[in-house]
Amino acid sequence: MSDGLTVPFALAAGLSGAHVRTSVVVLAGLAEIAAGCIAMGLGGYLAARTDAEHYENELQREIAETKEIPEEEAAEVARVFQAWGLTDQQIAPIVTAITSNEKRWVDFMMKFELGLDEPDPRRAVVSAVTIGASYVVGGLIPLAPYFFLNDLSSALTASVSVTLTALMIFGGIKARFTGIPVLRGAGQTALIGGLAASAAFLIARIF
Repeated sequence: MSDGLTVPFALAAGLSGAHVRTSVVVLAGLAEIAAGCIAMGLGGYLAARTDAEHYENELQREIAETKEIPEEEAAEVARVFQAWGLTDQQIAPIVTAITSNEKRWVDFMMKFELGLDEPDPRRAVVSAVTIGASYVVGGLIPLAPYFFLNDLSSALTASVSVTLTALMIFGGIKARFTGIPVLRGAGQTALIGGLAASAAFLIARIF
């Protein structure tokens, strides 16, 4: 959504700086939103698919290793607990319990040796839809004033107002989830969007 707010905002500002008709801004903005939605949605899908394939490859490797080199794999289990400060006497029965079941053994190695959790099989589709839809929603916000205002200057002013407000709200919400101060998150997100739009506007004006 942050990219959806920023990129069409910068595009609309740049075209406004070039003094094109509002209809051109709308058409170009919609084309960019469509392209961005597809590109980012597919990017999210492929990233999730890559994670799933990586997990499956590592899973098969761990299964093979527990069968082909069980002593080394058992030693790796022990090293995990040694890193936690347990003694050899405490570790021995734990290793025996874990290695007595192949699935439990492999699951332990995947999580605690490789740091991999089994991905949700629906993740790729959900990721693509979520990213694509968020980009569309974000992109329509800076473009909305151009739908209703024929005057380019008025539309740009309204677009700047609503987009910076949306960026600050989005940045504040994101900050709450990531644990950084809300005002800092809101300011950073708005600053990035503002700089992108200002650069596009000034380049269009100059050239």
